[in-house]
Amino acid sequence: MNDVVVEAKNLVAGYLPGVNILNDCSLVARQGELIGIIGPNGAGKSTLLKAIFGQVNIRSGQVFLQGEEITGLKANKLVSKGVAFVPQTNNVFPSLTIEENLEMGVFQNPKTFKERFEFVGELFPDLVKRRAQRAGSLSGGERQMVAMGRALMVNPSVLLLDEPSAGLSPVRQDEAFLRVKEVNQAGVTVIMVEQNARRCLQICDRAYVLDQGKDAHTGTGRDLLNDPKMIELYLGNLADL
Repeated sequence: MNDVVVEAKNLVAGYLPGVNILNDCSLVARQGELIGIIGPNGAGKSTLLKAIFGQVNIRSGQVFLQGEEITGLKANKLVSKGVAFVPQTNNVFPSLTIEENLEMGVFQNPKTFKERFEFVGELFPDLVKRRAQRAGSLSGGERQMVAMGRALMVNPSVLLLDEPSAGLSPVRQDEAFLRVKEVNQAGVTVIMVEQNARRCLQICDRAYVLDQGKDAHTGTGRDLLNDPKMIELYLGNLADL
């Protein structure tokens, strides 16, 4: 159990009173893993990430970070504990420059800016080259890079990504997935919700298939990718063939 970074146990959660989106949903992410979360629309994928990040009312169940219970903690507390979250939309400050966006990532510990900026710059050298450019002038794929970079500024133990390829062209989607893999290979545990199920399974270590708020299936990315049942139920209409 020592290598478990995040564990969600039997989560029941939702936004409106009496309406549950997650129904007894569980997940484990170990040190250095890239975890994928796939499933049909409305399955609760993004809600699971938001439950981990304290943005959804958890009615029962628990969330642990490296053995410490963090159920329902607010986002600022979670960031200070090393949990970083990149939402699908509105994930940059458009009026700020790239460098200022990255500075926002260390607002709780500004003294670490130089060190973390160097780390992020090694992963995303374009951010350094264009540090003075306003984020509002960037393309969708470039904004995604800034959002990931800002999240990495906190030196997270786990990075939560909500559909990093959403709205991007096929070429930009490939770039986004490559960046996610590079971040993971740099030592960051990643939990990624992704609508492009096939591409997600190709790069993740393990994946959870959510259906009606439950973790209906789990396994390695390779095993799920080659499972005839998964292909029939999910991959045929959830990914580009």
